[in-house]
Amino acid sequence: MSRKKRAAGSPRLNASARRAQLLETARAVFAQRGYVATSVEEIAARAKVSKPIVYEHFGGKEGLYAVLVDREMEYVVARISEAISSGTPRERVERAALAFLLYVRDQREGFLVLSRDAPVALARGGMSSLLNDVAERVSNVFTATFKQAGYDSKAAPLYAHALVGMVTFVGQWWTETRKPSVEEVASHLAALAWMGLRHLPKRPALTTATVARGRSSKPSR
Repeated sequence: MSRKKRAAGSPRLNASARRAQLLETARAVFAQRGYVATSVEEIAARAKVSKPIVYEHFGGKEGLYAVLVDREMEYVVARISEAISSGTPRERVERAALAFLLYVRDQREGFLVLSRDAPVALARGGMSSLLNDVAERVSNVFTATFKQAGYDSKAAPLYAHALVGMVTFVGQWWTETRKPSVEEVASHLAALAWMGLRHLPKRPALTTATVARGRSSKPSR
C-alpha cells in the first residue's frame, strides 16, 4: 500500500533535493499569488508532499519565504557585483543596468517575489533590502570614481541609490510591456545615467529661480 501511495505522489528525494524542490515550487506560488494569499497547503499540494514535510524543512510559510528571498537576493547581488567588478565607469554603469534587467527577464518569478510586499514580521526581505544592498556596492564604486575625479565622495551613496532606483522602476515597468529588448532598455538607462554623471557639477545647487519659488510657496504665519 505504501508503495502505491508513493508512486501516486512525489518521488522519494533526499533532504537536499526535497528542499530545493520545495523552494522552486514556493517560488512559483509566491510569484503568482503573493505572500498573503499563498498557503502551505497549496505549496505542499503542488510539490505533491504532505504539509508536515514543508514544516519539517522550513518551519512554516514565513520561514520558507525568508529562505527564498535570501536566495534570490544573493543571486542578484552576485550578478551585479560581478558586473561592476571591472571596466571603465561607463562600462560598469552599462553592465550593472543590463545585469539587473537580464535577471528581470530571465528570472521573472524571482523578481516578482522580491518586488511584492514582504510580511512585516520579516526584518530582512523584499525589494527594499535588495536595493539597499546593491546600492551599497554601487556606492563603493562611485566613491572611488568620485575621489579620482575630485568630487565630494560623500555624495556617492545618493547617486548610487538614484541609479539603482531608476533601473529597478524601469525593470518593473518592463515586466508589463516586455519591450523593447532589455539590451535596448539598458542602453537607454546607461546613456541617461552616464550623461548625467559626465556633466555632474562638483557643487550642485538649485537655480536662484527655483529657490525663490520654494520660499514663496511657504505658508504665511
